[in-house]
Amino acid sequence: MTDINDILDDLENLADDESDVSVRDVQNKIGHRGAGVFLLVPGLLGMSPLGGIPTVPTLMALVTAVAAIQIAIGKSNLWLPSVLADRAVDDDRLKRAVSKGRGPARWLDRHFGKRLESLTGEVMVRVAAAICIALAATCPPLEVVPFAALIPLAGIALFGLAITLRDGAAMLVALIYAAGALTAAWMLMP
Repeated sequence: MTDINDILDDLENLADDESDVSVRDVQNKIGHRGAGVFLLVPGLLGMSPLGGIPTVPTLMALVTAVAAIQIAIGKSNLWLPSVLADRAVDDDRLKRAVSKGRGPARWLDRHFGKRLESLTGEVMVRVAAAICIALAATCPPLEVVPFAALIPLAGIALFGLAITLRDGAAMLVALIYAAGALTAAWMLMP
């Protein structure tokens, strides 16, 4: 199981070593543990108020699709386009973000993980990634309905959380939610 605090420790160490930390640096540091993070973060960003800005849900869906396709085919190190991989933040901002994330990370680590672990094996992670691709595909047409893309993006975030924490109960919730989200997306599409 991956603890979120372990990932935050790695990010803090990166910030200690580098003045600017790029997405590529983060990816290299957290390695295979980060596959779920590349689903979780776009899902959360799309669910935030940013998701109300036109084209942001489609952009988050595109980022999700790039990661999810690679996860679905079993790649252990994800390829990211340079425009995303080269994005960087200065070390002080990263340290502040890590510091702010410690409380929620402790809560997540305490309440998630080590449940129904058979639902977080490699095959199930690939299935979840394939479902994330389907969820991401519904985002562009849903953008015409204000905040409707939040529905599939929430499912993507749930899968990202389940994969990151290797929590089968969260995976089960994500699967159930995804079935409802895909149905709702189908009904809401213009």
